[in-house]
Amino acid sequence: MRWFLRLLLIAGGLAGVLAVALAAGVRQGLLTLLGIGFGAVLQGARFGFTTGWRDFIERRDPQGLWAQMLLMVLAAAVSLPLIAGSGGELVGAVAPLTISLVLGAFLFGAAMQLADGCGSGTLYKAGAGAPLSFAVLPTFALGSFVGASHQPGWIALGGLPAVDLLVWGWPLALALTVAGCGLVAWLAGRAARSESTGQAATPQSAARQAVRAGTASFVAATAKAASAAPGWSRRWWLGALLLAALYGLHLIVAGQPWGIVYGIGVWGAKIASALGWSPVGDPFWGIDPHAARLAEPLLADVTSVTNLGLIYGALAASRWNGPADFRLPSNRRLIAACAAGLVMGYSSRMAFGCNVGAYLGGIASASLHGWVWFALAFAGSILGVRIRRRIGG
Repeated sequence: MRWFLRLLLIAGGLAGVLAVALAAGVRQGLLTLLGIGFGAVLQGARFGFTTGWRDFIERRDPQGLWAQMLLMVLAAAVSLPLIAGSGGELVGAVAPLTISLVLGAFLFGAAMQLADGCGSGTLYKAGAGAPLSFAVLPTFALGSFVGASHQPGWIALGGLPAVDLLVWGWPLALALTVAGCGLVAWLAGRAARSESTGQAATPQSAARQAVRAGTASFVAATAKAASAAPGWSRRWWLGALLLAALYGLHLIVAGQPWGIVYGIGVWGAKIASALGWSPVGDPFWGIDPHAARLAEPLLADVTSVTNLGLIYGALAASRWNGPADFRLPSNRRLIAACAAGLVMGYSSRMAFGCNVGAYLGGIASASLHGWVWFALAFAGSILGVRIRRRIGG
């Protein structure tokens, strides 16, 4: 009967895509299909941004970070020439270097470890049936809705303007992105090698060796680190390849990078509107284009249809070989995760997105804010992992 279940899952996905296309247009249907692909890959490959960071923080396992850097390079290689040659039809994820970015990214990094998932992780795990993510998603939506309303106030605290490396031309922007990702991959591999040999790797010594190595040796150094560390699991690099391909297709179809948080915030805002809240006068939801998103049907929102497809794709992937098996979290763990979901939703609006919209989208768009987000969110994750240990789970 497994073949029948798989047939039903495929038919259900195609029916959903067709229904969205008939209701909201061909583009929205295609985005739903791409969302299904994102969800299937994330769940099938167990490609977790949160898990990859936690594996490195706790066990110095670099595989997740390597896969993320590979994804960044591939996504940038696809995106930057397209954006540069589109004449403005395609846009990247570029944001200013504000105080809110620094604070929000750190808070998000800590909270996502307690919630056991970032924006995409929460969606695909909820789709797969994880009880913890089911509980986190509503609080994430609430936090994103409220955080968006407060975003103009946070931005007003000031900071530096956006730094878009693409203004120097896409070849140089891509080269700088590859160099940055290569450095991260090399440092992760070196830390893993030092851990396996019992040697302590300090940030100072790592920085000195990185300078000595030079840009030209990044690839060789990464290969050496990879050979010294445990094998690179196929699910990681294959997941990176497939996600990069889907990312490029999404950019072409939607005209903008893949995002998560905005759609979840729209869900929260629509629920609030249904309960009597009015967006009139709101500094974020009360102005266009956000006010128009609330007035339009949900299926007209680019991010929402992709998110809905992602949830279904994860559900299909998790059921492909039979029923999924999840353990119920403890009450303490559940309460902590729900609180973390609220913080994640709110801080994601402070920081211009989550791991997908700000981290992946920013770096793949050659925007410096993506690297700032990564550094602060990773630092926050170190704290989040420690808190997670205390809570249990």
